This record gives sequence, C-alpha cells and structure tokens, in this order.
Amino acid sequence: MSIVALADGFQSSVTLDVLHDVAARNNIQIKSKTDEEAYLLVLQSADMTADSVNNLPDYVDPRLAPVPTNGGRNFWKSEKNSHSAWSHQAQLVAEKPVSDILKGRKIVMKDNMSIGGLPHTCGTFPQLVSKDGKYPLASIDATVARRLLEAGATIVGTSTCENYSLTPMSYTSANGPVHNPWLRDHNTGGSTSGGACLVALGNARAAGVPGLDDAGDDVDLCMGGDQAGSIRLPSAYCGVYGLKPTHGLVPYTGIAGLHPMIDYTGPLARKLEDIATLLTVVAGYDGLDPRMSPESPLRQNVVDYAGQLRAAENPGKGLKVGIITESLTSLGTQPEVAQIVKDAAVKHFGASGGTVEEVSIPMHLLGPAIWTAATRTYMASLAVGGRTPDVLNHNMPHLSLRWPPDQEMFELLTASNPAVVNILFCETFLKDKFGPSAQAKAHRHVFELRAAYDRALEDYDVLITPTTPSVAPPHPDLRPESLGGSSVMDKIKLAVGATNNTAPFNTSGHPALNVPCGWAKARSGKGWLPVGMQVVGRRWDDLGVLKAAKAFELGGGGLGTWPGLDGH
Repeated sequence: MSIVALADGFQSSVTLDVLHDVAARNNIQIKSKTDEEAYLLVLQSADMTADSVNNLPDYVDPRLAPVPTNGGRNFWKSEKNSHSAWSHQAQLVAEKPVSDILKGRKIVMKDNMSIGGLPHTCGTFPQLVSKDGKYPLASIDATVARRLLEAGATIVGTSTCENYSLTPMSYTSANGPVHNPWLRDHNTGGSTSGGACLVALGNARAAGVPGLDDAGDDVDLCMGGDQAGSIRLPSAYCGVYGLKPTHGLVPYTGIAGLHPMIDYTGPLARKLEDIATLLTVVAGYDGLDPRMSPESPLRQNVVDYAGQLRAAENPGKGLKVGIITESLTSLGTQPEVAQIVKDAAVKHFGASGGTVEEVSIPMHLLGPAIWTAATRTYMASLAVGGRTPDVLNHNMPHLSLRWPPDQEMFELLTASNPAVVNILFCETFLKDKFGPSAQAKAHRHVFELRAAYDRALEDYDVLITPTTPSVAPPHPDLRPESLGGSSVMDKIKLAVGATNNTAPFNTSGHPALNVPCGWAKARSGKGWLPVGMQVVGRRWDDLGVLKAAKAFELGGGGLGTWPGLDGH
C-alpha cells in the first residue's frame, strides 16, 4: 500500500484501495476517475484532520479534577467480605469541604462511578476495561462524588456492581455473587447490588439475622445507578429506600452508562430523610451532562428536599394515590407480593389522610417493550464499547473498553452474564434488520408512554406499583453447566420480567422511589424477604414523591419486624 503525502508533511494511508473498500462498505461503486480523485482527496483530508486532533495532548475539564483529600487517595480490599458487597474500601475526606451537611456521614459509591485514585471496575473483568489487564485507576471524580465530598461526606469506598451494570440480579460481577443480607444465596438485585447489601446490613444485623459477622462494615448511605431498575430493585430486595430521580435532575457525568436516555444516578439509604438529604446535595445542573435539559435546575435553584420534607407536618392529608391496576397482575407477578403492596398502600396512606384507588394505564404493560426497542439498537456499542454519544459528552479518559467483541469476551461473559452477550447480538441484528427506523419509532412511543403516565398524574398525586414482581429469587448454580450448574437459559430466565414495573419509568423520566412495605416468604418457603412498593410522581416533583413516602410512614407503613427464618 502506497503512502500519500499531504500538506505539512502528513502521511496518509488512504489509497484508492482504501477508498474503494470504504465505498463498497456503503454499497457504492465509484465509476468516474475524476470523482474518484476528488473523493480520495477529501477522505485523505478527513484522515489528516482527525489525526491532528487525536495527537493533541488530552484535555480533562477542571470541574472533574479529583477533590483534594486528607492523606491522599488510598484504597484496600476488605478482609471481611463474605457477601461480596465491597469492591474497594477507602477513607476519603475533603481537605476543604464547602459545607458540613454530610459531615461525619459515610457513603459508598457504586463501582461504575469515577472516584479519583480508586480502581474503576464496572463490575467486569480487568482485561475488558483496560489495555494492560489491570483495573484502571480513575483519573477524575464524578460530579456526584465531588459534591458529596464538598458537603463533608466520607467516601468509604466502592461497592460491587454487576457486570457492565447489565442485569437486575446479583450473580454476574467479576467480584463474585452478592448475597442478600436477609437470606444468603439469594439475590440482592442488580446492578447496584453491593451498595444495597451494605445499606441493608445494619438493619439485618439489628434484627438478629445470623451469618453476617464476616460481611464487613455496613454503611447507611449509597449512591447507585439505574437504567431499568438498578437502584429500586436492589432496594426492594434488601428492604431499604432507593430513589431514581427525575431524568436530568442529578448529573451522570463521570459514571459508566448504558444509554443516555435511561441513565440515572440516585441515593439508597435506610432512612427516608437521608434520601432527601443526599438528593439536596447531588442535584442540579453541572454544565457537562447532556442528559440534563432546560428543565434541570441550576445548583442555586435546587429544592431543599431535606428541609421541605422535615417541614411537611401532615403530607397525607388530601393525598390522592393511584395503584396501577396492570402492575398487580402483569406476567410473572407473585400474587402475595401484589397483595402486600396493595394492602399496605390502602391501609397506611389511608391512615395518614389519603385516598387510594386503582387506576388502569394499559400502556404500562407496553413499557418494557418500548424500553427495549428504544435502546437496544445502540446499547452494546455505548455500554460495552464506549461509543461516544452523538451529543457533547465528557467521557472517562481512564477507561479503555475492549471493542469490537471477540471470542474471549464471549466466553467470559457467557459464563458470568449472558445478558451482555444478548445486547451484543441484539445490536447487530436490529441494526441490520430495521436500520434506524425501529428505534426512531420507539422513541416516539416513549413520548406516548410519558403522556399516559402524565394523564394519570393529573388525577393522582402519586402512582403505586410493586417495585418487583416477586421477592428476591435464589442465585443460579454458578458451576459450569457440564458440572451440573445453571445453563445460559436458566440465568436469562431468572431476570425475565424483573424490571416490568421499573424500566418504563426510566424511559418516561418520572421520579420513582422504592419504599419498604412488608415481608413475604422466599420462593423456597424457607426464610422471609422484603417486599418493596414503588412510588412514582410527576416529572420534577421528586419532593412530592418523598412527601408521599413520609405520609406512608406516618400512617404506620414500613418494612416491619423481620419474621425470622422460621416465621416466628
């Protein structure tokens, strides 16, 4: 192949053969010699232009520079980690915090977030996120990490997240399966699996659940991520609060995502007041995240969620609550779970002065399909391949995601998380069959889905569903199938339907909060597991969601007393 010299001594490898190959890949044959010469020159010019930018020194926005911390940025692996909830531990405290809102409070961050100086694993294998086969150390602080440190919080490390954050279960992480603190060998839910476990540990220990001595330190605050339910499902399975805020309220900058339309970060906590405090600290425009819109508040205009929640003395008076009928009977819903959620809503919202009715929203049943069609055409290249979205976006310079896929990736991910292989195959197939049209149509239906919920929220202050269709299922048998372990289909079936009530609100953008509301028997019949109720509010009315949850609490609602292993 000859080398063509261009201006300023640039050597382009674009030859006629390269041009012909590029044209052929676009189903084009260039027949005119003069056309051929013109297109060769402009392609060489594009090569030269891109090369000149690619050779510039890298630029990282100073707003993402790691916050100076006392004693630097050290980390370690916990020696007590029997539930695999910890990824890496640390003790990060800002040298000069801006406020003391979170002074002395310990918080753990999901391990798809950039925490400067700490390993960034994305829950997967090191050779898939770096070129040297080692987990990269984050070179930036995610916006939410900076805001937490500046508010005086102590970041005590990163919690295990699922492989590429691509499952609602908790057995896929390269760190090992995360166990439910209420019942070992059961899922915590994913993909904020480790964080939910660590937040719930304190409650489980206080209740006397055995086998937790070597689970490591528990914490009462966590920042998680949610694309189809990855904050709310783990919160429901583990019996804690977990909020997916309105889309665009909390910046996602510095966090590994799946698809900008459905990426959220939000808090998990044992107490509702802590959810409100964390939201007050992390919300507001950051000037970097393309997920934010003209509706996103500037930092100085963020609602004081914590103060407003404390000031709400009688939030249940006149509250109108609508239980989405379709959510109680959708495919795979455990009748006992649906009944517990419905009875809890009627009893406790009623006791606080609210009215509760069922409301039919037929579009709710189409929500999971719309979520899938609107995202799957490009999810693999975005989430696994690190493709830059087509709007201005500040990515993570320390990650080197392997792309395109290869046989080693297939073997590793088939054994650990077949859902990742599924989206790889789906992207190739759907792009080839439908081109951009199917995804474009699905995006229009997202607006239709949003409008359906908005209409219901004209008549009701909040909407209610079971957060999950069932209590936490057991882990699959992780031995190889040849040795009697679970098959790929066994693992895939485990997650089917788990996000039916949560994923629709990732596309529609509405805020949604898991509220612990009771207990149900494990599928095995041995042991008890938490049940979660999802409270959904109007877009940008996250405060209304928090006030509704407070009304539920004031009416006597909550997780309740652990029934014990034998129900005694």
